[in-house]
Amino acid sequence: MSTTDTARPGSVFTFGETMMALRGGGPLKLGGTLDVSVAGAESNVAIGLSRLGHPVRWAGAVGADEAGELVLRTLRAEGVDVRGASRDEAAPTGLILFEPRLPEVTRVHYYRAGSAGSRVEACAVEAAFLAEPPRAVHLTGITPALGPAARAAARRVLRLAQEHSTLVCLDVNFRSRLWSREDAAEELRSWVPYVDVLIASDDELPLCLPEDTLRGPAGTDPSAQAEALLGLGVGEVVVKLGADGATAHTGHGTGGTLHAPARRVTAVDAVGAGDAFVAGYLSALLDGADTAARLDRAVTTGAFAVASYGDWEGAPTRAELGLLGAGAGTVVR
Repeated sequence: MSTTDTARPGSVFTFGETMMALRGGGPLKLGGTLDVSVAGAESNVAIGLSRLGHPVRWAGAVGADEAGELVLRTLRAEGVDVRGASRDEAAPTGLILFEPRLPEVTRVHYYRAGSAGSRVEACAVEAAFLAEPPRAVHLTGITPALGPAARAAARRVLRLAQEHSTLVCLDVNFRSRLWSREDAAEELRSWVPYVDVLIASDDELPLCLPEDTLRGPAGTDPSAQAEALLGLGVGEVVVKLGADGATAHTGHGTGGTLHAPARRVTAVDAVGAGDAFVAGYLSALLDGADTAARLDRAVTTGAFAVASYGDWEGAPTRAELGLLGAGAGTVVR
């Protein structure tokens, strides 16, 4: 599918594990209070897109517990359609703990083995997809790391997207605490033929490329790796570079590579910045914007996340996108 196809209306469809999130103010072993919220890469993107005015559906699984109710209530409150979500009577909602250890270092502790999200059923996700075939699907490399059931559900969605000419956006989002680079590469390389928009940090690109490609010049050059992915049929490759911004590779003639610097803000919490970036990029793509405008919106939404505490709480609405251009000390009255 062309990544610039804007003829079809419709929603963005995503699923993955969203957990109850507990965020401490310092070392967990010292005790203290914890702030309660929810967190999950795919739902972070869903909330970001919803705030920017796009219809979004989330079809993950939660436990039949209070944590699961918090997840669903939060997503509904943010305008995300959760009618395709399922409740697992035999497994709990996952849990994630955030432990700030230094001003710029946060440790994350997962409690998601055997969780409802890891057991999401492919048939339930398929039914949610087919209820209204979406215009775009957003997946991450986190979901297949959760276990065989979640991996099978993701594979089913990729096939459905292909059958319905649905745009597929993949954020690699490698998590070393969930699986090895070898296991991630084995799975994600099989996804590449289905992907229209691939978003990754520069060290994640090799996870999507065949070994023989990495033995050549592309083995150490992120730009060459991005070009190799374009050669495999990916429509565009967006490389997240953190404080250095991002680069989009589209393969469209001499203007096929474009870089955007990061927006300068006072950083308070980097967690969720990548998901906010994806939401901004996908939002602009759905609006039919060109590559420069996509990158600009992505680095803007990413900056909002960095300048705010929490995974998704700082995501801007469309009306707020221009606030970063206001001078220091500006008061909007």
